[in-house]
Amino acid sequence: MESNLNNRFKELSDLLKGQINADGFWSGELSSSALGVAVSVAALHFYDPNINRREIANGFDWLRNNINNDGSFGDTPESQGNISTSLLVYAAINLYSSENEELKKFQNSIAGYLQKKSIDVASNQISKSILEYYKKDYTFSVPILTMCALCGIPEKNGFEHIPQLPFELSLLPQKFYRILNLSVVSYAIPALIAVGIVIFKKKNPSLLGKIIRQRSVKKALRALQKLLPESGGFLEAIPLTAFVVLSLINSGFKEIDVVKKGIDFLKRTQRIDGSWPIDVDLSTWVTTLSVKALRSKKEDVLSITHQNQLVEHLISIQNKGIHPFNGTTPGGWGWTNFPGSVPDCDDTPGVILALLQLQSAQNIKPEIIAGAKWLLQLQNNDGGFPTFSKGWGKLPFDQSCADLTGHCLLAISTCLNNYEKEFSLTEKKLFVKATEKAINYLRKNQQENGSWLPLWFGNQHTKNHENPVYGTARVLTYLQDAIVNNPSDFVMRNKLQAMINSGIQFLIGAQNNDGSWGGDSKILGTIEETSLAVSALIGTKHKIGCQKGFRWLDWYFKINGLKPAPIGLYFASLWYNEKMYPLTAYLEAVTRSIEKQNQV
Repeated sequence: MESNLNNRFKELSDLLKGQINADGFWSGELSSSALGVAVSVAALHFYDPNINRREIANGFDWLRNNINNDGSFGDTPESQGNISTSLLVYAAINLYSSENEELKKFQNSIAGYLQKKSIDVASNQISKSILEYYKKDYTFSVPILTMCALCGIPEKNGFEHIPQLPFELSLLPQKFYRILNLSVVSYAIPALIAVGIVIFKKKNPSLLGKIIRQRSVKKALRALQKLLPESGGFLEAIPLTAFVVLSLINSGFKEIDVVKKGIDFLKRTQRIDGSWPIDVDLSTWVTTLSVKALRSKKEDVLSITHQNQLVEHLISIQNKGIHPFNGTTPGGWGWTNFPGSVPDCDDTPGVILALLQLQSAQNIKPEIIAGAKWLLQLQNNDGGFPTFSKGWGKLPFDQSCADLTGHCLLAISTCLNNYEKEFSLTEKKLFVKATEKAINYLRKNQQENGSWLPLWFGNQHTKNHENPVYGTARVLTYLQDAIVNNPSDFVMRNKLQAMINSGIQFLIGAQNNDGSWGGDSKILGTIEETSLAVSALIGTKHKIGCQKGFRWLDWYFKINGLKPAPIGLYFASLWYNEKMYPLTAYLEAVTRSIEKQNQV
């Protein structure tokens, strides 16, 4: 077993080294997105169909090559079809189907799928179906319906049943956003503004609404301009940027800077095969996952010079000012090194822990302490940590969540352990209080069966698309590492142990007979979920479960390689897979197991 693990470590770590980009860090590769293609093609068409003829044609070619057998499109080429993505592709094709017989046939195949799902593209029933699916969250439903209406779906009165987004509320100070019923998540303010404006322009508002909103349009556009990153891509996200661009063009604002830079962004991010991903990349996230997967064996893979380069890179992309998107102070990190990134409560603890693994704590003290203090400022009153903004709790993707809270707890407690003597008594009390609140949140939000539910990850095959295996495995490893990193904190150990024991029992019960784990019990196993579950169980008494997991991973790896699964969630339940996820998860499990064997 030991020799097999060492051989696997060498094989996986060599693959990891092979994925390092020319700048010395990892950028990964997100799956191509039919939704991203459809919205981008529409945006390029509305801007100038002649100038963008080649990009549009390449996009349609990719769509033709990646349609499912039933005429549908999913969020990734490996995903089962869904109404939202299929409808957007249908709408984009509608811009050309009347003059292109080949595209018309292609569109008819999608229509067949939609009809089987009781979607009548010729009626306003579309609005009812989409709005019912997404319910109170308009982040995705209203932009979908808006693009459909602009593309002539349905042909008449397409805007009649589309809710008006209150774009005028974006003019209020950010501190008021959390108490307003904006019906969109915190990171979708650009869509709130742009899509809200085009709906206002296309609908017949009441006299009072017309007066108020007409006066707000120019000011809202200025607010949107302030949110525009240097790259031209809002949040570096292709669908969000495309929705903004096509809405503004159809509102009569084709010549403004937001549109021109947005179009340049879309053209620049199109892949050679004609597709687009949902986001440029998750370079910060996959870089920290890679470093943390190597753990104590990093010197076997990375030279000291390269480790120092990684430290310099991560420090260079720490947010240095008040961020225009969520108004947070300096100190946090976002998911990518590109300028549209927004500091968040998963990448920030990830960077803190990766830096402390790569460098002496004293050499990176200012950056680590600033990052930890940044986390404290975002902790919600319930003790949990949200992704981007404190106090936004109306919609799911703005609420506190278990996996982020566990990650932040580990980072804060590790920072406290490393720099305890650097803090004043008042600062130390704040850090201790934050960890206690986080522990209480995790205790209250642990399910009866011992599991925790993650926010930004799911499983397409489970009930409600939840992924308790991912959430539980992540939280367990964070809690176990918190105990190891703070060996003298017996109070923390006692508080965490009961939760850990219950979580372990859930994972053991969720393991499939073949040794794998899926998103829940009796769900088809993936390399990501199996690896994370094994990592969580290493060091426990459940050695047989770990061995069975490793045997399945060995078999799967030999047959399928590192095939990624669509377990990532982006925006309003938009799925993706990432090339680095199976590699980093598998490598972490192997590394942890080797470390444990060396301790015996």
